[in-house]
Order: sequence, then C-alpha cells, then structure tokens
Amino acid sequence: MNPAATPRPRARDLGIVIGPTPTGPLNALTDVPGVRVGHTTVRSRPVVHSGVTAVVPDGVRPGAPLPAGVFVGNGYGKLVGATQLAELGELETPVLLTSTLSAFRVADALVGWVLGQPENDEVLSLNPVVGESNDGYLSDIRSRPVREEHVRAALDGASAGPVAEGCVGAGTGTVALGFKAGIGTSSRVPEVADRRFTVGALVQANFGGTLRVLGRTLAPPTPSPGDAGPPAETGSCMIVVATDAPLDARQLTRVARRAVFALARTGAAYSHGSGDYAVAFTTTRPGTAPPLADATLSPLFEAALDAVEEAVLNSLLTATTTTGHTGRTVPALSADQLLTDMRLDS
Repeated sequence: MNPAATPRPRARDLGIVIGPTPTGPLNALTDVPGVRVGHTTVRSRPVVHSGVTAVVPDGVRPGAPLPAGVFVGNGYGKLVGATQLAELGELETPVLLTSTLSAFRVADALVGWVLGQPENDEVLSLNPVVGESNDGYLSDIRSRPVREEHVRAALDGASAGPVAEGCVGAGTGTVALGFKAGIGTSSRVPEVADRRFTVGALVQANFGGTLRVLGRTLAPPTPSPGDAGPPAETGSCMIVVATDAPLDARQLTRVARRAVFALARTGAAYSHGSGDYAVAFTTTRPGTAPPLADATLSPLFEAALDAVEEAVLNSLLTATTTTGHTGRTVPALSADQLLTDMRLDS
C-alpha cells in the first residue's frame, strides 16, 4: 500500500526552502529514475503503531547488484546486511525499513520474496538489507506486529509516484526531536560536470535533540501531564539515498557520510542510544556511463545534505499527533506554530 496523497503541508508548502539546488518534480526519492517506494502501515489503536517501508530499485537482484555505500554515524542499531554491503559495495535486494524487534522477521520475509522472483530460481545466497528504528514509545514493540504479508504488500505495491509521508509504513510509530515524526522524503537535481543528475533521500526519523529549522533552534514541545517524553538517549534515524549519477561504492560511501552529517542541521543529538545509518546507491550500473571524478562531487554532496535536512522536516510536518499503547501522546509539529516561532526568532 502506498497512499499517493499527504494531507498535511510539507516544508515547501510553508515557504521553507533548504538550499539553492532545485528539486525533482515530486521532491521525493522516486524522482530518481528506476526507484519505487511502498509502505504497509500496521496499526491497531492504541496498541500498535508500526509498519514497513520498501525502497525498490528496478532490476536489483542477486547476480545483478547496484553499486552502494553505507555509513554508520552511531552504531546502536540493527542494520541487517551491513557487513556485506560495506565489504562488497553492492546492493542486491530492495532496502526495507521497519521496527527494531520486527527487523529479523522482515529480513526473512525479504529473503522469501527475492527467492520467489522468477529470475532468482538458481540463487543460493543473498544479502537482505533491512534497517530499523525503535517505535516502542508509542507501539507495543514486543508484539512484533510486522508479518510476512505486510512485507510482501509493501514490496509488491511499491510505485514510482508520490511518496506518502508522516505516520505511514516504518514511520507510523516514530518520534523525533520531541515531536511525532515518521517517513519523510526530498530530492535535488544538481549539475555535476555539465550534466544533471538526481539525488533523492528518504528518512525514517526517530531520534533525540532539539529541532533546528534553517539554522534556528526552536522551542521543544510541552510534554503531556505526567509524561516527560521519549528518553533523550534513545532513538535512531535510517536514511536511504538514491541517485542516477555514475558513482562507485567508495564515492557512494562519501555520499552516505554526508547524509548522516545532515542530521546535525536538524538538531540531532547523536546520543549513545541512537542508531544513525545511511545507505546510498546508484541506479546507474558500472560501464554504462562515464564515471564522475572525485573533484566534481561537491554538488552531489550538497544535494544529499539539503535533501536529508528537508526530508527530516517533512517527516515532522506531515505526521499527526499520536496516542500510544501506554496512553503516551506525542504531539505533531504545528505548521502555524513553526512559522510563528521562526518569525519571532528572525
């Protein structure tokens, strides 16, 4: 399931523009040609607020991997498949995001889905890539509610159209910077060595810190009576960056590094208990386009920084106030209050 419409405003709807580089037509990860996104939201109010999000590059499979890189900002997390991704610099499955204790069931379901594809009849080994963040503040995480059918629905329903944001898929129960967060996405179309490429980012935001917008620190939300909010030491952020630029694995690791750096712009605390990871891949296979020299990559780095920063802000703005299984309530970021605070701070 991949709802096409997001009811709440995104950053640009409010006139908040991050960086000078233009966006793609959807301002989403799916602006990168050949990349699809699907969500399955798993919700049983007030007990369960969880789900799975699938990033599906066309044609990726064992035997036909895409160049990829990974960067770990803080390793308190469970990124399934990370070591082979780092060792070989190759992505051979879709990238799935989910809840911490559901990550291993999701990885198993992804393996089953890949093995079931007709072109993989002879596959004897594969490296599923599954990231996670902990939605246990609002959801009954111990129930491990994400099942195989949810994974298959996200994979089979992935589309190249608009990407639903906020409380959907893997972002249904997440919290960031004191506010209800979720899935967010953005894109940029930089010029590199006289060519135009697309860089797209998607985040599963679930981390601590104090919100910053365009360099301005904004007041944290007032906690509910008797509820101090999520512990500052917990949380994670999974970032997926895609591009059509002809990059190798080493260069993509450099892009992934910038994606994690971008969280600092949003006010991330990078706390002890945070798992902050970025996976970056290109849809351009080696040998199909002239490679880019390292000295030309700065516009791509800037595009990744800006796209991730805006994706985090979109994840907050499009989320909705949520009450969880223990009665905890996490407020959404009010667009009106955000604009008021920014005017007062100017």
